[in-house]
Amino acid sequence: MNTLRTGLLCAALALAAPAVQAQTKTTKPAKPAAARPAKAAARPLETPPPGGTPRDFALPAREDFTLANGLKARLVPYGEVPKVTMMVAIQAGNVHEAAGQVGVADLLGTLLSEGTTTLSAAQLADRVARMGGSLNVSVGGDQTTVWASCLSEFAPELATLLADVVQHPKLPESELARIKTDFKRQMNLARAQPGTQARQKFTAALYGAHPYGRPLPTDAEIEALTMAQVQAFYQSQYGAQRTSVFVAGKFDKAALREAISQAWAGMPQGPAPRIEVAKSRTRPEVLTLDRPGAPQSTIILGLPVVDPSHPDYLRLRVMNSLLGGSFGSRITLNLREDKGYTYSPYSYIETHYRTGNWSQNADVTTQDTGNSLREIMYEIERLHKTPPSAEELKGIQNYESGLFVLRNSTPGGIINQLNTLSLHGLPDSYLTEQVKNLNAVTPQQVSETARRYVRPEAMTIVVVGDKKIVDPQLKKFQAARKKVL
Repeated sequence: MNTLRTGLLCAALALAAPAVQAQTKTTKPAKPAAARPAKAAARPLETPPPGGTPRDFALPAREDFTLANGLKARLVPYGEVPKVTMMVAIQAGNVHEAAGQVGVADLLGTLLSEGTTTLSAAQLADRVARMGGSLNVSVGGDQTTVWASCLSEFAPELATLLADVVQHPKLPESELARIKTDFKRQMNLARAQPGTQARQKFTAALYGAHPYGRPLPTDAEIEALTMAQVQAFYQSQYGAQRTSVFVAGKFDKAALREAISQAWAGMPQGPAPRIEVAKSRTRPEVLTLDRPGAPQSTIILGLPVVDPSHPDYLRLRVMNSLLGGSFGSRITLNLREDKGYTYSPYSYIETHYRTGNWSQNADVTTQDTGNSLREIMYEIERLHKTPPSAEELKGIQNYESGLFVLRNSTPGGIINQLNTLSLHGLPDSYLTEQVKNLNAVTPQQVSETARRYVRPEAMTIVVVGDKKIVDPQLKKFQAARKKVL
C-alpha cells in the first residue's frame, strides 16, 4: 500500500506541476503558431541486440569431506569479497514431528538462538556482531537451517561457534513462555490470511494426515508443548548423520577445514537420515471456505506432481513458467492484462522430498470467481492441444536460464543449490547441465508435459470467498466442466 500511495502522489504532483509553474513564471506573449519551429521527427526505436547464447553453469571447485561421525562438509571458495556465508542444514523439520506435537521443531529452532551452555543469548549475539556477521535459524518442512555470515578472517571462529550453537543449546525453560506467545501470534496472523486458509485446505486434500498436510498448530496445541518434548525432539532427531555444513565465500581453506573437523567431531552420530515420503493423492473436487463480504476470492487449484529427482522435473518447470509461473505467462496475460480479474496470478511447483505439487494461485474479484476458473482451464487445455511457438518457448527458456544464473550469483545462492543436491540426492550434473537441459525442451514436450501432469479432471480446487456470491458461480462452472469432460 505504501508503494501505491507514493505512486499516486507522484502522479498527482506531476499533473499539478504545470499549473504551479504557470503561476510563478512571468507571462510572455505566445509566438504565432506559424512561427513556431516544427517538431523534429521522433527517431525510430532501435532493435535491441540479440542476447548471448546461454552457457552452462560451472560449479565452483569445492572441497567435500565427511567426518567419522557422519557429518558432511562442503567448502566452496567463491568471489573476492572478504566475507563468508555458512549454513548448517539438519534433516529435522516439521515432517519429523509427532502428530500431537506440531510446532515442536519451531520452538526448538527459536531456542537455538537463545544461547549455549557457555554463552547467553546476548553474549552469542555480541560474538557474531564482533565478527561483522549475522545468525538466524529457520525451520522448514524437511530441514532446520542455521545461517550465518562473517568477515573472512573470522571464518574458523564462526564455524566453531555454529558447532556450539547446534551441539550445546542452552534451551532455557525461562524463555519458553515468551517464545510460545510469539509463536501463537505468528500462527494467528497466518491463519487470518485467506491465502494461508486456502493453502492449508489444499495441502490437507493432497497429503491427508501426513505432516505436509497438517494444519497450523492452534493456541491450545502450542500451549500444551513442553520443554521435555523440545529436548526429546532434539535428542531423537538431531545428530551428525543428519547434519551438513556448507561454506561459500573467501576463506583460508586449511584453517577452516581444521576448525570444522575439531568443532564437530564430538557430535553424536544420531539417527540416520530419514524422511517419511508422502503418499500424495488426487482429489478432483471443489472445496470452499466462507468469507462473508470479501471483495476478492482466493483461488488455489492443482494436483500432485514429480519432485526434482524425476527426469521430467525440468520440463515441468519450463511448462509451468510458460503457463502461469512468470509475469509473461499465458494465465497472467489472460487474467491480468486481458480480463482484469486479478493483479498478480501465479503458479508454482512446491517440492518436498520425493514429492511435489503444482498449483495455480490467484486473488480475483468476487464477481469474477467463476470466470477466472473458466479462463484458467481454457489456458491449460489450449496448451494441451497446441504446442507453443518456438519464439514463445525461447522467451521462457531465457527467463528460466536467467533465474538459474541469478540463483548462483551469491555465496548464499551457491549454498542453496548444493543443499538441494544433498537433500534430493542429485548429481552435480543437475546444476552443471541445467541451462543446456532447459533449452533442450521442445514445444511438443511442453504440451506433452502439460497433458501428463496438469490435468483439469484430477485437480483439487479451493476457493476462499463470499459463499453467497461465489457458490452460484461455482455451480455454473462445474456444470460447464461436466459437459466438457
